[in-house]
Amino acid sequence: MPAIEIKGLTKDFLVGFWKKHPVRALDNLDLSVEKGEVFGFLGPNGAGKTTTLKILMSLLRPTSGSARILGEPIDVVSMHARIGYLPENPYFYDYLTARELLTYVGRLFGIRQPALNRKVSQLLENVGLGQSGGIQLRKFSKGMIQRVGIAQALVNDPEVVFLDEPMSGLDPLGRREVRQVVASLKSRGVTVFFSSHILPDVEALCDRVAIMNRGRLQATGALNEILKVRIEGHEVILTGAGPRTIEALSGMCDQITALGERLVLRAGNSAQVAAIVECALSGGADLLSVIPIRPSLEDYFFEEITGTGL
Repeated sequence: MPAIEIKGLTKDFLVGFWKKHPVRALDNLDLSVEKGEVFGFLGPNGAGKTTTLKILMSLLRPTSGSARILGEPIDVVSMHARIGYLPENPYFYDYLTARELLTYVGRLFGIRQPALNRKVSQLLENVGLGQSGGIQLRKFSKGMIQRVGIAQALVNDPEVVFLDEPMSGLDPLGRREVRQVVASLKSRGVTVFFSSHILPDVEALCDRVAIMNRGRLQATGALNEILKVRIEGHEVILTGAGPRTIEALSGMCDQITALGERLVLRAGNSAQVAAIVECALSGGADLLSVIPIRPSLEDYFFEEITGTGL
């Protein structure tokens, strides 16, 4: 049984002042997310990502279609006690401290002391706010509010976590901490539905991705399948090559670049790679790495959205 199952999900909004007309924000979405996956939900602004999440959270009613989470329809209240949610722009009561907010959320889920106090302390540490738990939220930066939002989504030890732009407003250290949190959730078998436009984070975290544009699903698949659609060449990195070896190598590769004591060679195919490696080793050079050059998720994303690569 999938953790998340979406069938024919459609949402129309009425827009206009005098004469309202429907605008389709989500168009017949079919999607399935397996238990234990970290699933990336990608798309530009207006693609329908947040609309989808709000429908799954029962904050919006769909025009048509259905969805189930953990085998239950999305309007089953008891199911929502088993999931966590971080909205795109979290807002909390300004005069609560971070610890007070998490304690309040924990009580809503029926968690009692002293277990609740231990859980709140651990969550604050996990999101990098261990020293800031007693500070009022009105004194927090946007990134700190984002971290509190992630912590509150995890108070109830959810089986499925929905994160809408969790990296928004975070500095590199904050993004790294969120990556660690997501990796920890995955190791415990938690399903993570991860909406984002920060593609390197998605590429680092997600098992599968779906690409949305103008309310429609453009593509979906495992990251390793998407990113291995084509290999554009190989990068061979060497060190310790003498002048004669370098001269011989320059005629075997498409491009050669010296970076200090290292040589970076660009080979167009596997035959070139084999010849370069044989020549380098026979000439006394040390082979550091052979790296396939393939499109990044960002390249694939823009190709799907615009029809052209970067």
